[in-house]
Amino acid sequence: MTLDTQAVLELLPKGEGLLPKWQLLVAAMAVFNTLQNFATLKLTRRVYTRVPPNQVTALQARTFAVWTLTAAIVRGYAAYYIHDKRIYDMALFTYLVAFGHFSSEILIYQTAKFNSAALSPVIVSTVSLIWMLRDYDFYVTA
Repeated sequence: MTLDTQAVLELLPKGEGLLPKWQLLVAAMAVFNTLQNFATLKLTRRVYTRVPPNQVTALQARTFAVWTLTAAIVRGYAAYYIHDKRIYDMALFTYLVAFGHFSSEILIYQTAKFNSAALSPVIVSTVSLIWMLRDYDFYVTA
């Protein structure tokens, strides 16, 4: 079986610029994160390292998985419908919620520390928020 590169490229978002492709990439990473949260606590425990491991429960991981899948769906829609104000705004808010959650776990609740597992979602959400706010008028049509 051969991989048809053209067929794969046809599946990518058609929107101008890189933001639609970024949305799709982040959505795909979120689906992976969803699956791992349903399957194991190993990676989740790498985020919340300042609490005893028994406090990072399967229930918490599954709840987080559902949130992450919801965000992935919204971001996936944003990849393909980047000019729709409602979808763009919803995607922007998913990054705001993610930023608020991970930042508060690091800075306020102190359940996570400054490591790659906790900082990577902060970086992705920050970059995405800045990018989406900066290019809002370029992508959003009334």
